Amino acid sequence: MKVAVLGAGGMLGRELVSALGRASDKVAAATRSECDVADLGATIRFIRQAQPELVINAAAYTDVDGAQRDADVAYRINAMGARNAAVAAASVGASVLYVSSDYVFDGAKGSGYDEFDSPNPLSVYGRSKYAGEVLTRTACPRCYVVRSQWLYGPGGRNFVDSILRLARERPRLEIVNDQFGSPTYAADLAAAIVTLVREPAYGTYHLTNGGVCSWFDFAREVLARAGIEGVAVHPVSTAQLGRPAPRPPYSPLDNLMWRLEGRAPRRHYREALEAYLGQGLNSIHSASEEDSR
Repeated sequence: MKVAVLGAGGMLGRELVSALGRASDKVAAATRSECDVADLGATIRFIRQAQPELVINAAAYTDVDGAQRDADVAYRINAMGARNAAVAAASVGASVLYVSSDYVFDGAKGSGYDEFDSPNPLSVYGRSKYAGEVLTRTACPRCYVVRSQWLYGPGGRNFVDSILRLARERPRLEIVNDQFGSPTYAADLAAAIVTLVREPAYGTYHLTNGGVCSWFDFAREVLARAGIEGVAVHPVSTAQLGRPAPRPPYSPLDNLMWRLEGRAPRRHYREALEAYLGQGLNSIHSASEEDSR
């Protein structure tokens, strides 16, 4: 299959290019500098030149608080960029896949969200991602919408690397203990996407690693599995941090559609974390917890 990957310079984009290559797909990859999805003309030109069967739109603006301060930039990339990718895909008869987020939900359900739950985003970031979903479906009906959360991996700023860096700099860490989700290894998400697009099973999918935890729980897991001792980890509330953008308090994603199609469960987040740390790819970046989304 010939696949075009937009946002190929990002954490997930890099993993997608690698996973597609291992699956012997032909890949036309574009970083933001090579094709800015916010530019409709540039996106159409790139896709028409590549002539793919599938367009994967992994380009995103992920600064949750930045989006709250400047909604236009978030909507330009997450919403209009999604429309542009879908329009370009439709113009060559290709299908399209849009990567979305748990932030389309408000976190008030009290249990995991499946694909049939109604979105109700709390923040500008969440609304821009949901707008991207709607515009993708409208512009290209042959589409996949894949929601994931709490991504980490090499080649991008993320929570795991931030915790490892901070643990080397500080004897005490304060980590949010009232937000819950499923940490997801970008390599595992990419592999699941490559599996998903083997068939034209279009629709909305939740794809995460298994298990649920808080950021506080995950931070302690990272330190324990990295063998780092002597760092005190203290729980704090979201309100104590005073972030500009509201966060969904409990937004684990139930991989219901994946399960109903008879696919094997995704591995637990602890196993995925062990694999990531074991590869020695945890380069240290300056990041805050929302950068992993």
